[in-house]
Amino acid sequence: SFVLAAMPGLEAAQSWLAVLLCCAYILALTGNCAVLLAVRLEPSLHAPMYFFLCMLAAIDLALSTSTVPRVLSFYWFGTREISFGACLLQMFLIHTLSAAESTVLLAMAVDRYVAICHPLRHAAILTNAATAKIGLAAVARAVLFFLPLPLLLLPLPFCGSRLLSHSFCLHQDVMNLACANTMPSVVYGLTAILLVMGLDAVLICLSYILILKAVLRLGAWKERLKVFSTCIAHICVVLAFYVPLIGLSVVHRFGRDLAPLVHITMGNIYILVPAVLNPIIYGVRTKQIQRRILSLI
Repeated sequence: SFVLAAMPGLEAAQSWLAVLLCCAYILALTGNCAVLLAVRLEPSLHAPMYFFLCMLAAIDLALSTSTVPRVLSFYWFGTREISFGACLLQMFLIHTLSAAESTVLLAMAVDRYVAICHPLRHAAILTNAATAKIGLAAVARAVLFFLPLPLLLLPLPFCGSRLLSHSFCLHQDVMNLACANTMPSVVYGLTAILLVMGLDAVLICLSYILILKAVLRLGAWKERLKVFSTCIAHICVVLAFYVPLIGLSVVHRFGRDLAPLVHITMGNIYILVPAVLNPIIYGVRTKQIQRRILSLI
């Protein structure tokens, strides 16, 4: 088994930290479930962009649920140990769901590109069937790329420290505790990240370069701002996902000498911030979602 990391120097305040974490988790559950219900009940939201938003909400629900309850049990009840099998399963879920979210964000960027640059072909290109296939492809791609990660760790011996750097299991964190050659795991993990999250980030940037070129060809500034404003929510969601991801990667790669509190905090931000912010961003930017949620309340 492995030992989950505690907040150093804040042991006396762990119960209060757990309350804050629990409130953030409840907010994530409530917001994402509200988005799913609003899109389900509002016929005007039955469009590819909002179907992708539902996929995003479902992924955020699964990602936060696979980690936060275990962290809360650690903070409230002191159950710091996690078994090897449970750790590998949690690690697989975190990386797979993150990869699926990255793919859905790319699909949403392509949806914005087609809607702005080829509006007359939008309905023909992004049909409901095509949207469903993209969702299945996102899950299949994530599983295909990240299933080998726990399989590569499975035969390794762990004979030294069992203390993790986070309150949950991540591939690089677990891999660093192995007392054997981890080069195949290092190479494959880096390759998978670059081919999934890295490639998706490049393609999202490319989509927005093409969108900006199309917007700048419009006549009046007022019309340009109106068209580009349809992308603001998606840009905010992309930043909410990739900024914590990049921050966590930088901390793992270059922050070995940083305080353990930094590692734990960055890990919690990576897990919770997108799940909390995504429904708020789209709830603020989308009038139909606002009206439907208010009517449900």
